Amino acid sequence: MPALGDVVVTARDGIRGIYREVAKFGVVGALAFVIDQGGYNLLVFGLPGSGDGPMHGSPVAASVVATGAATVLSWAGNRYWTYRHQRRANVAHELALFVIVNVIGIVITASTVFLSRQVLGLDSVLSDNVARLIGWGLATVFRFVTYRRFVFVRAAERAEVPTEP
Repeated sequence: MPALGDVVVTARDGIRGIYREVAKFGVVGALAFVIDQGGYNLLVFGLPGSGDGPMHGSPVAASVVATGAATVLSWAGNRYWTYRHQRRANVAHELALFVIVNVIGIVITASTVFLSRQVLGLDSVLSDNVARLIGWGLATVFRFVTYRRFVFVRAAERAEVPTEP
């Protein structure tokens, strides 16, 4: 049975490790959020005082485009900073998993806009942004869990087994 001191040290190290990971993930996510929210608002509502944006009639498609652009930043930030020590050797496999996770995240975010617009009949700047914030929150939790469990996981290195002559 481990000593209480060992358990405390292990717990502290685990919390410290995840704290750093969450902080880096949060910085990357905050930058992606600015690109996503800013892009969405420009596409749907245009610049302040300029009238409607180019995708005013297609808010769900605008959500997909904006989130897709933010995903590019997220990929680079998470691969080369947040999870730089946990990257897979097979970049194509990691990227494919990243894309799948982010497509699901895009669906989560776009679904909240769809529900707000189509089910609740809300179409104001405020309602769209509240719907997107809820979607972003849900998608962020989903992404964090799946990135660390499935995407940015270094494959177990095979132990060299000595062969006998």
